[in-house]
Amino acid sequence: MTTKASTTKKRSRAKSTATKEVNGKKSPVLQIQNLPLGKIKTDPEQPRKTFKKDALQQLSESIEEHGVLQPITVRQLNGHYVIVMGERRYRASKLVGKKTIPCIVRTYENNDVLEVQIIENLQRQDLEPTEEAEAIAYLSEKYAPTEIAKRLGRTDNFIRQRLKLAGLIEGFKHFVRNGEMTISLGVGVALFAPEEQQMMLETMGKDFNAHQINRMIKDQTYDLEKASFDVTDKKLVPKAGSCVECPFNAANQGNLFGEGKMVCTKSACFETKKNKIVLELD
Repeated sequence: MTTKASTTKKRSRAKSTATKEVNGKKSPVLQIQNLPLGKIKTDPEQPRKTFKKDALQQLSESIEEHGVLQPITVRQLNGHYVIVMGERRYRASKLVGKKTIPCIVRTYENNDVLEVQIIENLQRQDLEPTEEAEAIAYLSEKYAPTEIAKRLGRTDNFIRQRLKLAGLIEGFKHFVRNGEMTISLGVGVALFAPEEQQMMLETMGKDFNAHQINRMIKDQTYDLEKASFDVTDKKLVPKAGSCVECPFNAANQGNLFGEGKMVCTKSACFETKKNKIVLELD
């Protein structure tokens, strides 16, 4: 005789061991489970830190009317579930008082989680630019810019500019985040070393002034095509090397001053090379 309890047990076992054939091999089927929101936690290491209130409100209204159409992805950790992908859906569900949310539970190595989260966020269009830059900088520790561009469906130039934006000091990142500073101007400032950026920030004062920043960039950059020394000479100042290959040459950071335009953003180095030539001529 088959009891209700034994039938439930069999169904439960079948659910946990369901497999499908993939290329001649059996793989576990990813099953959707409705989990209590109270058992789910956000990941403090999640690269996305800002969530636009208007967009979240719109999503919550959609969820209230239609439900969560795409399950979130979670992993088990210390007796609860941690969100890997889908924090916006989780937050929006809480806003409208949902008790459960559809989830796919997956197993990840700790190092894999952050990479999965970063790529998932970067493939969306609404990620805040400085968070996007920091996420791409994280990926650049493992992948070349061209590989990152392929993975995300972006241009090499876009990736290089975001990598440069990641070099902004926090004071300027704040202005990018609140919309006062354009991304292109942020990239222009990020061409300078952190200590030079700090000087620019202190010179500008408390209130953001794009005109003043543009003027400081112009005053502290040098057209290498008009330099009085050979920009290809690696031995002029051995520690600095050739200007052509230098990371402070704007031409190596994207077309910020025009296609292939060589502009030096390290004034101290430029002055050292210029003075070295003067001394040699004397």
